[in-house]
Parts: sequence; C-alpha cells; structure tokens
Amino acid sequence: MLSDSPPRNSPFTGLELLSTAVVLLDSQLRIRHVNPAAENLFAISQRQLLGRPVGLLLGDSTELASALKNALQNRWSFTGYNIAAAQSSNESLHLDCTVSAIDAIGVSLLLELRPIDQFMKVEREERLLEQQEASRELIRNLAHEIKNPLGGIRGSAQLLEHELRTLANAPQLREYTQVIISESDRLQDLMQRLLSSHRVMRPALVNVHDILEHVRRLIQAEFSRVRVQRDYDTSLPDLTGDREQLIQAILNIARNAAQAMEEKGEIIFRTRALRQVTLAKRRYRLALEIQVIDNGPGIPESIREKIFYPLVSGREGGSGLGLTLAQSFIRQHQGTIEVDSRPGHTCFSLLLPMQTTEKFNGEPP
Repeated sequence: MLSDSPPRNSPFTGLELLSTAVVLLDSQLRIRHVNPAAENLFAISQRQLLGRPVGLLLGDSTELASALKNALQNRWSFTGYNIAAAQSSNESLHLDCTVSAIDAIGVSLLLELRPIDQFMKVEREERLLEQQEASRELIRNLAHEIKNPLGGIRGSAQLLEHELRTLANAPQLREYTQVIISESDRLQDLMQRLLSSHRVMRPALVNVHDILEHVRRLIQAEFSRVRVQRDYDTSLPDLTGDREQLIQAILNIARNAAQAMEEKGEIIFRTRALRQVTLAKRRYRLALEIQVIDNGPGIPESIREKIFYPLVSGREGGSGLGLTLAQSFIRQHQGTIEVDSRPGHTCFSLLLPMQTTEKFNGEPP
C-alpha cells in the first residue's frame, strides 16, 4: 500500500457514505482510493486496487483513456455513457462515468461510476414478465378448454376398446384405441402441469442444502454418467419456503442441463449469500443465491431470450414447461432466476430473499 494513499479516516471518508461508486486517481492514473460502493460494484477490495492502474477496473476503453488524459491536462470534466468495463469473468459491466479534476494531496481525478446494467436489467425483466404473463394466461385458458374434451376422447376410446373385444380382428384394432388412450393421458398430464404452478404455497423453514442434496440424488439416479459437484456455503441459515416447489424448480433446471449434455458432463450446485440485493424492485439486506452450472453446449441463441416461455424448448421432444414452472415457483418466493449461457458454460442463478432474525456469519441480516 502506498504511503500517500488516502486512509479510511482521511478527508475522503465522506465518500464511504455514498451509494455512488467513487474512485480517486493520481496524476499517473493509478488508483488511490475506492469507496465501499465501488468495491461492491466491481467485487474487489480497495487493498487489491491501491496503486494499480485504472485500466484494471475499467478495461482499455480508448474513449475513457483519452478523457482521463484531457481531464488531467485541461482540468475539465467529462461524462461518458455506456462504457463497457471488462470483468474477470469475460463479461462487461456497462457504466456511465463522470470524470472531475480535483486538487488534493496525491489525488488528481475523481471518477463517479453508475452502472446502467441494473436499469437495463429491470426494464428487460419487466418486459419479459409482461410477455410471459400474457403467454401463461393464454396457456392456462387453453389448458382449461382442452382438459374436458380430452376426458371425453379417452372415455370414448375405452368404450370402443370394450366393444372391439367381440370382433375377430380385435387385437389389431385395440392397438389403435391404446394409442388414443395413452396420448390422451399424456396430454392430460401436460395440461395438469400447466395448471399446477398456481397451487397455494406451503411455506416452512427449509434447509437449502438438504434440498440440493435431494435433487443431486435424483439426478445421479436418473443420469448415472453426469457428475454433480457441490460448492456450498454451509454457514447459510434456513430459508422460509415451499420445499416441494423449490425441489421441483431446481430439479427442472438440473434435469434440463443433464439432457442438454446428452446425459454426460458435469453439473455444479453452488450456494452463496448476497447482500443488498434488489429483487422485483424491492431491496433486501440479505439474499440467497443458488447456482446450477453445467459444461454443456449452452442454450441456442435463437431461444435464449424465450427460454422461460411456455412450450419453448431447445431439445427435440421437450415439453418446454420445466423452466416455465421453475420460474413460476421462484417468483412465488419473491425471487428471480437469471441465466448466463455460452458454449461450455451455462449458469442458472436462483436469487431468493432471506428474511430471518438469525445471525449470519456473525452479523445481523
């Protein structure tokens, strides 16, 4: 650590209280101070950043680099919009950045960084929710309309099968009635699954790792060549939720992953705690993140924006209901599902609010 870096009890301690991410630079464009909001934004501590070039945080944007040099030379301010800052995960964080020249010991520039990803994400989520809700309402109405005629078709096929027993060529003809009955049963099951996502929740205290272990055993029993790895934060407290809904949501995602990998590959179950998380426009001090990660081929780009829609499937013969139901169950828990997918890496992140009075990692939630 450089001796002239502003300490936490320096005149810059007022920056600690800001929700805006602030970074201070010296005349060599090296990082001299990072407030907690910036540490949270970039998921890296001030200790790791002090004395390092600002490019470590903001990447090699030529527009921003030119603006920083001009701000130093001409003592002017600059605001850049939608700047893509490279991240270690090979993703980009999109920011609006205001650069201001200041005069302080060892500090020449002040950067205010405002992520626009969150605003874009909220807008995208709201748009998708509206579209998905319209689709689900249509599907529910269709399911109700289809269930009754299906029952009539199945009953008629059973009566016909009974009458065919008196005919000489009955065995051959009964094959046709069996097809009608079996297909009617399959459609009845499909309709029931479309309507089941709206059953009343039965909340209780549940242990998320017990749920994940239950799903892991089911996956390994069904897909013996799939390896299921665990990366758990065992300090997580119990969660209030519907055990069966959470099992079904995670199982649907994991089963999709196993099927996409043609029943061979690796799935990772990971749990973490997140602090100060916004879910469905509500701020939570503590949230649980469950990640289901696989090394399969990834979600086809053609359906990536529609994977939570009913009857949309990337697999031939798939019903397209697994992810729809998973999202519905997680939403009933006031949570969200996020997905990041590329060939060789797909990660579904289930975010659930934790409202508990228990202490977590020695701190109150």
